[in-house]
Amino acid sequence: MKFTYKTTIVACFVAYIVQGIVNNFIPLLFITFQNTYGIPLSQITLLVTINFGIQLTVDLLSTKFIDRIGYRASIMLAHGAAAAGLILLTILPQLMDPFTGILISIAVYAIGGGILEVLVSPITEGCPTDNKEKAMSLLHSFYCWGLVGVVLLSTLFFHFFGIENWRILAVIWAIIPIANFFVFSKTPIAPPVAEGQRGMTVKELFVNKTFWFLMVMMVCSGASEISMSQWASAFVEKGLGVSKSIGDLAGPMTFAILQGLSRVFYGKYGDKINLDKFMLYSTLLCVVTYLMIGLIDSPVISLIAFALCGFSVGIMWPGTFSKSATALPTGGTVMFALLALGGDLGCTTGPTLVGFVSELFSGNLQMGFLAAIAFPVVLSICIISNMKKARKH
Repeated sequence: MKFTYKTTIVACFVAYIVQGIVNNFIPLLFITFQNTYGIPLSQITLLVTINFGIQLTVDLLSTKFIDRIGYRASIMLAHGAAAAGLILLTILPQLMDPFTGILISIAVYAIGGGILEVLVSPITEGCPTDNKEKAMSLLHSFYCWGLVGVVLLSTLFFHFFGIENWRILAVIWAIIPIANFFVFSKTPIAPPVAEGQRGMTVKELFVNKTFWFLMVMMVCSGASEISMSQWASAFVEKGLGVSKSIGDLAGPMTFAILQGLSRVFYGKYGDKINLDKFMLYSTLLCVVTYLMIGLIDSPVISLIAFALCGFSVGIMWPGTFSKSATALPTGGTVMFALLALGGDLGCTTGPTLVGFVSELFSGNLQMGFLAAIAFPVVLSICIISNMKKARKH
């Protein structure tokens, strides 16, 4: 097999499928863990917090080690950790306290997820492509297709083989990062900063106002997306009183399909669309969907809102990454790592806020979603501010 930069881009697409697996397989089992092991909602929330908290920590530490050990070794390490965490998930809960075993397994694959979040975008950015913004949006759509695949195939597996056999499925999912590990060991990899140029340092970024503006956008992007997607299955299943299969299909999968379509749409027509306007309209739609779910007690309205929310958040994360690469072209590995840190900070605080506020209101997830509306509101303010600044120049 001949390895080219096209192979690298495909491997990056698959890497985001791996990211979709490690972030979304466990949430499908929230109610199962609650019923089987007697794990309360507050500890279920902690599983999400630990996953993204560790990814956030890895994002921060990666600014030190990625450039030292190289992109290839780092991306291979990420896939190895993702596979190991999924496999440990099938073993550790049987050997120790179930919650502790699940927590350790999540910690291992979260290390892989954190490195992937830092590296996949800059590796794609370094590949020779005609339109970087379109390529970035298409790349991030594969996270959605990974989520869709996890939900759809997991639901079919649970239906035919029983949810009690979820450990077998975890091992099956581990095959994907193992295969991609070997592809990245051979395929060409180029850094995002051109040869001869020096990437910005942490200090240089920290004194740059544009960087902090972009960081706020990344935090709000991550929170707006994950607050909804992480709790979609539990909300539909518990709040709307439907079965496990219907909850998974109607919640996370419709969300992910529309999110992926949004990214594919921009990936195809991005050269004809103003990115700021597309992001603004999407963010305002996101605010509306949070209000629909938080204020209207209707199963039909809630399901429509989940789907529309998926479409609305699609452009947020890749759009902010693209704006960053344009605004700070020498940001390099450090910039992408810190932006991933900001995104994962949002991924941590958003779902945790939903769970915490829901607990205060006797498990009412609607109140949690109403609290999380702050994230898309702040993001819309940032985008409007950026558009006004652009007009002045």
